[in-house]
Amino acid sequence: MDLDLIVSGGTVFDGTGAPGRRADVGIKDGRVVTVSDVPLEPGTGTRVVDATGRWVTPGFVDAHTHYDAELVVAPGLHESVRHGVTSVLIGNCSISAVYSSPVDVADLFSRVEALPRPAVLAALEERKTWSTPAQWREALEASAMGPHVASFLGHSDVRGSVMGLGRATDPDQKATKADMREVERRLEEALDEGFLGISTMTNPWDKLDGDRYRSRSLPSTYASWKEFRRISRILRRRGRVLQGVPNLNKKYDVAFYLATSTGLGRKPLRVSLLSAADTKAEPWVRRIFGPLAFLANRVGRGRFVWQHLPTTFKVWADGIDLVVFEEFGSGREALHLRDEMRSELLQDEAYRRWFRHDFDKRFSPRVWHRDFDDAEITECPDTSLIGRTIGDVARERGVHAVDCYLDLVVAHGTDLRWTTPIANTRAKVQEKLLNTPGVTIGFSDAGAHLRNMAFYNFGICLLRKVHEAQRTRKPFMTVERAVHKLTGELADFYGIDAGRLVEGARADLVVVDPRGLDASVDGYHEAVFEELGGLSRMVNRNDAAVHATVVSGTVVWEAGEFAEGYGRDFATGRFLPAGQEAPMRKRPVASPARVAAGA
Repeated sequence: MDLDLIVSGGTVFDGTGAPGRRADVGIKDGRVVTVSDVPLEPGTGTRVVDATGRWVTPGFVDAHTHYDAELVVAPGLHESVRHGVTSVLIGNCSISAVYSSPVDVADLFSRVEALPRPAVLAALEERKTWSTPAQWREALEASAMGPHVASFLGHSDVRGSVMGLGRATDPDQKATKADMREVERRLEEALDEGFLGISTMTNPWDKLDGDRYRSRSLPSTYASWKEFRRISRILRRRGRVLQGVPNLNKKYDVAFYLATSTGLGRKPLRVSLLSAADTKAEPWVRRIFGPLAFLANRVGRGRFVWQHLPTTFKVWADGIDLVVFEEFGSGREALHLRDEMRSELLQDEAYRRWFRHDFDKRFSPRVWHRDFDDAEITECPDTSLIGRTIGDVARERGVHAVDCYLDLVVAHGTDLRWTTPIANTRAKVQEKLLNTPGVTIGFSDAGAHLRNMAFYNFGICLLRKVHEAQRTRKPFMTVERAVHKLTGELADFYGIDAGRLVEGARADLVVVDPRGLDASVDGYHEAVFEELGGLSRMVNRNDAAVHATVVSGTVVWEAGEFAEGYGRDFATGRFLPAGQEAPMRKRPVASPARVAAGA
């Protein structure tokens, strides 16, 4: 057989959890036709990717992204694909871009996911031609989509579109029976088109953007338990997934997600919940994730999983623009205002007393530890402050850390850039979480919080952690199990056609060079995002780790460069319908010429 592509000489991990073996992978017409222990001979038209000394794995599955808006303007999703991701899940956290109008979508996404609202709104007003799940799927398929895309329907999207965004976020307005029936009809319509299920949100911290309903919580947070139960019944009957974010103020609604997953006397429901993390604010919480998953799955016969980010959760902020300030009232008040009005507020002594009171509360719900001794200044017009913590500067000035911070924001605005770790700072605790039954890999938030964090390389982060532990003879996980957690385990749970490198499978794979699994994985980098208003966003640039990424049998990334025209002139990705095999795409073959990465 005259193969289109051979990936030769690598150690192949097939995504099932089986040990790696030296093999050549032969690809024809976008599918794996052989995984051969005997070296394959290339034909006259065969392209060869040399994987000698490297690992060959299925393409990574990113189970938690907010690429809904980015797909409209830059469907190649370059930042994920260059790090080995070949399938992404969108529509998470109750927000999707299916039914709602462009202005409603912009208001749903922009503040919650820290995206530039003017650019998001302009892109949607120019290009949003769909208003149904079928039309959204068609729009994706017609684009130059790079990786494969599977989608949830966002509960806030569908609820807001049925009730109107104003009514859906008014606490005095309840969904009528007619409203609930229409939400259910639209959910069934999405499931008929292959959507994974529905994503929901009960955490009130996430707020609307814009001027119409600014600072109201997302529509799904106003839904009654009756609404949630009706939705769960549909998902259970259809064998689909509920993705959720619990109320972090009260936490008791975690019990709802656990209970709705159980299969005692009924069909279990697959539930994926944010987030298993070892937070610095509440370090004791990490002890509950395993027992709760055990209770739901082993005792309750459910199908419940947590999502976990396999690296330190570190965030950056420009001034006060950071989602953690939504946790308390004075922070929300500042984020509600803009520019000059915000500056006036931050100088008001009554406001400062309020902020200090909120900040110093010991027993309040929180994700952020609120310790300015753990907040390093990385950029500032006053260069003498760079590299110092805000707490250290406060002691030098003889003022409360909150007053020092607010003074710095008033003086420098968004030119004050600082960073702090939120979670997953204890290596041994994270290793235990990664091995906990019911904890899956997720929560990269790719496509969101563009100035706050970058975890596009989450898969490489896990492989580096595993490889380093083995290199130092302190292993906590095998490479094959890590690969399974990044690929086959996720594909199986969400029911998508991905995650396996076996004969007959679609040829989505990544070639990882273990020599590139070094400190560069954690490096800080930025790149201009021209397609979304020219914003300089945080990215990852450890390109030595991923030698090549192959989507649908086409090499789209190799040796630090994308294929010419990738994400613009041809498509490799497909919409992945739940529980079905995605058909191969007929597409033009990429030219062997390359352009510089990031071009």
